[in-house]
Amino acid sequence: MKMPPIEKIPEAYTAIIDSRVEIFDDHAKVKSSNGEKEYSIKWKDDVYYSNDNSTYWQGYVGYPVIAVLMSQGKLTFNEDIAAYFKNVNWNELNKINKRDYEKSVNDILCGVGEDEKEKVMAEIKKVFDEIKNLKITLSRKKDL
Repeated sequence: MKMPPIEKIPEAYTAIIDSRVEIFDDHAKVKSSNGEKEYSIKWKDDVYYSNDNSTYWQGYVGYPVIAVLMSQGKLTFNEDIAAYFKNVNWNELNKINKRDYEKSVNDILCGVGEDEKEKVMAEIKKVFDEIKNLKITLSRKKDL
């Protein structure tokens, strides 16, 4: 499995902290940050399907899948860190920054002190490392 850009993790925090993730027994729905799209995530054992562009077309876990994995307890979710990313319209921010995801995260954290920013980034890196060690497979088949 390819690794996502590390900046997809704050997008997952936003989805959870903004209550845009609905988990069911074998599937979930995640609304986009601007509310215009709803992504469908399905799983069976350790095989995951999602119709978000990153997961489906790029072959790495997109933020909707990361948010589901956090909600399932397979990845760490730190509510204190997530609070920094509450109410972020990633769609708009990433358009403004021409898909420079790192700049988008830096824009959000620009008013945060250096020590606090380091703490936030360390937590994001921790989740990134957890993704590296995940034993899941991504599928393009909707019917798992």
